[in-house]
Amino acid sequence: MKKKTNRTYIGGQAVIQGVMMRGRTAMATVVRDETGSMLTEAVRIASPQQKPRWMRAPFIRGVVNFVTSLVGGMQALTRSADAAYPDEEEPTKLSKWMADKWKVRANDLLTSVAVLIGVVLAVGLFLYLPLLFTGLLADAFPAVARTEQYGLWYYLIEGGFRLVIFVLYILFTLLFPSLREMYMYHGAEHKTINCYEYGLPLTVENVKSCSRLHDRCGTTFLFLVLFISILVFALVGVPLDMFYTACGIAGFAEKLISILVRLLLLPVVASLSYELLKLLARTDSVLVLPLKAPGYLLQKLTTREPADEMIECAIGAFEKVRMMDEDPTMSEELFPTETKLSKLAPRIKRAFAEKGIDESDAEWILSLTLNVPRSALAEDRVVTRAECKEILRVYSERITGKPLWYIYGDAEFYGYTFKVDERVLIPRPETELLVEQALGCVQEGDAVLDLCTGSGAVAVAVACEAAKDKNITVVAADISEDALEVARENARINKANVSFVRSDLFESVRGRFNVITANPPYVKRSEIPGLPRDVRDFEPQIALDGGEDGLDFYRRIAERAPRYLVRGGMLILECGEGQAQEIVKLFQQTAHCDFAMVVKDYAGVERVVKIGF
Repeated sequence: MKKKTNRTYIGGQAVIQGVMMRGRTAMATVVRDETGSMLTEAVRIASPQQKPRWMRAPFIRGVVNFVTSLVGGMQALTRSADAAYPDEEEPTKLSKWMADKWKVRANDLLTSVAVLIGVVLAVGLFLYLPLLFTGLLADAFPAVARTEQYGLWYYLIEGGFRLVIFVLYILFTLLFPSLREMYMYHGAEHKTINCYEYGLPLTVENVKSCSRLHDRCGTTFLFLVLFISILVFALVGVPLDMFYTACGIAGFAEKLISILVRLLLLPVVASLSYELLKLLARTDSVLVLPLKAPGYLLQKLTTREPADEMIECAIGAFEKVRMMDEDPTMSEELFPTETKLSKLAPRIKRAFAEKGIDESDAEWILSLTLNVPRSALAEDRVVTRAECKEILRVYSERITGKPLWYIYGDAEFYGYTFKVDERVLIPRPETELLVEQALGCVQEGDAVLDLCTGSGAVAVAVACEAAKDKNITVVAADISEDALEVARENARINKANVSFVRSDLFESVRGRFNVITANPPYVKRSEIPGLPRDVRDFEPQIALDGGEDGLDFYRRIAERAPRYLVRGGMLILECGEGQAQEIVKLFQQTAHCDFAMVVKDYAGVERVVKIGF
């Protein structure tokens, strides 16, 4: 027998077409869908240290863990079913009606009904039937009736019936191919955990060689619950009989009270069973083997030798949980299934907030995918599987830090659509002020030059807006040929009459202009490492770096701008927060301008400097 040298706290369960593993801070479920592809869902859960101290106390923790495991297990089963057996892409009329009328998923309603039926069935099978059978036996054999002499035996026999019904129930489940398949996934779960505890690398071949029996199995726990319930119910049953006799309670009322008392005692039974399970799992000594043996025998029924693809699911779930426990910064993953907006939106927002990503990006993703205004996201609705799949596709890219508009490939600016990618900066809303100021200055027949044009947003917007009532000429310049390729395409997309020239500011520019606009790099070099990740790591550095004080490009523009402006011409520059007054002084001293004025944006920041010559 192999010796366990690497015990783990990770546990799990079989789900529909897959395996769920649960660690200290995360729970991961890996399933295979109808195409055979592996899908992963990994979510954060409250760690034991985050729970109140009283919830971690011996005996109380058993109830807490039992309830949380039960709830988490049901959720994993439901989610795995949604992922493994998706509904048709086109929802039925009933599904549409329920989604529109009640804002609920048909699957959620069916799951609730199934849970209710399961609870009623469990109470009937394991509480009512044993009472009924024991009562019938007592009627047939008075020697086992509840008397002061034989009352204890009566309840021990009742417990024996409960245990027999449990075993028969397991045997009955073996008749169904789908449940036998789930037992194979159960075996894969046990084998994977055992492989890790044996200190072996988690490979399919290593896992296959390991035992499919495990000390912390839920089947063993259920057996312990049944075994301890026999003792607890028997000890409580005798004084309860005295109460019935004293109060004259009999018949249906007696059975009802007995069932309610047993339900109330279940937390006590679960607590004792949990502590015993933990105690037995700490040792492989042969001395405790008699206590483990019944659980092992039942596991022989509830586990089967798994196929290789089942083991891959178990390994994937185990490794995902282990990595998330070790790295608190790892992001959650979700199955692309039909769900409710009220469940999906908070998860995405929380994940973005943990990564320092603006939560408004989550609203944009939902708004654009669902084709509704952001204001409408407050109204709950059902998100279809296809919609959820697209939302999660964008989410998975955005969580890496990649800017949202690079993912979509375009951005809105001044009412126009612009293609954007890693070759150009994403146009910002505050830059629209630069366009407004330029449009307020251009006259019929004017020539406009846009320096550092990037995506061409300013040049194209000015050209398109001015073309509505004026005939002007627009030239756009940039040192990056890659940026100019994007700008030319944006001009074609928006049917803008703009000429483009590759130039380091004025170097290759010819002629004079009535208006010159520029949104040059203005970030201080020392501040670039502190920029948000999506800007720092994805947007072009050449369009950000403004030198040591952020004013390098403004100095160069101040030196040469007068030569390229006609008399009475206007230079309009965007700048960073806190730079406007320094730029005004720079142009007054270097370019000897006639006047300079500062324009604030809608946030009250001095954003644009207008300089006249």
